[in-house]
Amino acid sequence: MAGRMEGKVAFITGAARGQGRSHAVRLAQEGADIIAVDICGPISDADAVIAESTPEDLAETVKLVEDLDRRIVATQADVRDFDAVKAAVDNGVSELGRLDVIVANAGIGNGGDTLDETSERDWDEMIAINLSGVWKSVKAGVPHLKAGGNGGSIILTSSVGGLKAYPNTGHYIAAKHGVVGLMRSFAVELGEHSIRVNTVHPTNVNTPMFMNEGTMKLFRPDLENPGPDDMALVAKFMHVLPIGWVEPEDISNAVLFLASDEARYITGLTMTVDAGSCLK
Repeated sequence: MAGRMEGKVAFITGAARGQGRSHAVRLAQEGADIIAVDICGPISDADAVIAESTPEDLAETVKLVEDLDRRIVATQADVRDFDAVKAAVDNGVSELGRLDVIVANAGIGNGGDTLDETSERDWDEMIAINLSGVWKSVKAGVPHLKAGGNGGSIILTSSVGGLKAYPNTGHYIAAKHGVVGLMRSFAVELGEHSIRVNTVHPTNVNTPMFMNEGTMKLFRPDLENPGPDDMALVAKFMHVLPIGWVEPEDISNAVLFLASDEARYITGLTMTVDAGSCLK
């Protein structure tokens, strides 16, 4: 039985681990070949709150996709570097023959300061990766979607924070709201080419970007060394459903739907996978 992505090629950023790896594996399970990009190294010269992805992480993504008998072209590239991203996409299309789906997933998360106390470095880094990096990733892939003449699907990773505000993460909130603006603009500009553009809006996800010491202390400033169980008690209050977070696969299933022909007339949608967070 043919998969829902049989014969298609998907370009995914931030694919070394977390949601990006999950997206690559899920689409490959349904028959897609993958063009994978990740920085696989430090994002800045500042001390990292979240351990950086590594070449070994990206190699593991490659193995997982190849174990599904699918092809994958993986490249280390920084989404802030348009020329590097374009070269990665161009090379992937040259090897795999086409492009049908773009999943602009790469992003960072940090917080702790109010907007008036946020440093210019943190602001510039956040916007460069979480907003400009999304634009550059789509910009690099769109010529191939147009050239294919088969339409296509573009999925941008926003956040619940792209639809509502939280304190002490204003630069992240601004970037993720901006992703919605990118999505809507791309959707109206690319619709004539039968290219659909949508956003996914996860709540907390069980990945290194959420499961780390900094986030745990942000949720539980009352504790000296909070752990996941401590954070879960507070995180549950964010949701209507009685959970603190979702799994990467939950987001991947939404990405798969939006990428597939089942969503062939869906464009301009802000799809939440948020356990009801936007209701609170």
